[in-house]
Amino acid sequence: MEDIIEEIMRLKKERKAIILAHVYQPEEIQEIADFSGDSFGLSQKAAATDAEVIVFCGVRFMAETANILSPDKVTLLPAVDAGCQMFTDAITGEVRKARAEHPDALIVSYVNTPASVKAMSDICCTSSNAAAVVASLPRDKEVIFVPDANLGAWAEEQCGRKLLKWQGGCPIHGNLTVEEIQAAKARYPQALVLMHPECRAELCALADYVGSTSGIIKFAETNPADEFIIATEEGVMYELTERCPQKKFHLASRRLLCVNMKKTTLEKVRDALLTMEPQVVVPEDIRLKSVAALERMLAIKGETSCNVI
Repeated sequence: MEDIIEEIMRLKKERKAIILAHVYQPEEIQEIADFSGDSFGLSQKAAATDAEVIVFCGVRFMAETANILSPDKVTLLPAVDAGCQMFTDAITGEVRKARAEHPDALIVSYVNTPASVKAMSDICCTSSNAAAVVASLPRDKEVIFVPDANLGAWAEEQCGRKLLKWQGGCPIHGNLTVEEIQAAKARYPQALVLMHPECRAELCALADYVGSTSGIIKFAETNPADEFIIATEEGVMYELTERCPQKKFHLASRRLLCVNMKKTTLEKVRDALLTMEPQVVVPEDIRLKSVAALERMLAIKGETSCNVI
């Protein structure tokens, strides 16, 4: 592995590349990354650099978002077959059908969607700002929320308004059970439960904190408690232990593992830099419409623009 890592570092320098790793990636991938974190935040960081090549260690929609924000850079996805179990390839047609059936509705799409869905959306959201985005929309308008129904339900509860929720979801979070959380709490009675909002409502009710992966990491860093039960994909345990080595973290379930996130290997990262393939390129018309939806989201948060071309 040392020889492969050395070659990756050499190629990265030659290509003027930056390596991004989502916090659900394997530990060895996070170790070689220039930045690790949530998908949209990583794309923003890459856009702000002078790198000429982005190597996105994650799944396809993440690499698409990076390309949307940085069309002037080459975007590589080492694990070309890394998709997302939250939706199927049919989602674009299904969202188009929903738009036709509810022509006056506003569409809010989670950033964890293909670029083609972002392009049909009025506004995007992340797991950390979903409630704020929904709350910003006119009360007299129907709102279609795609693709994660559990995140939509969380936003509904926070905002006190009903949404038309597309019935998709992350099976990694969605299949977690109340019994597993209760068992973890019984095993570690002093630990606080930190949970992703892609979990079902009855589980979120058992949590001490519900938020995005970056929110979970920040909460663990800043909270005085020294023991936590983590209810999100197991890859985040690496970042948590790196940032808080004095604290204890327990995974809520051994089943919290995304096979698509684990498809990236050091060999695939090296080969991507060597061959400059596989590249992810979002068509310009879709990219520009996606940018508009992302810009509206950032305006709600009071941030600056996406720094896009």
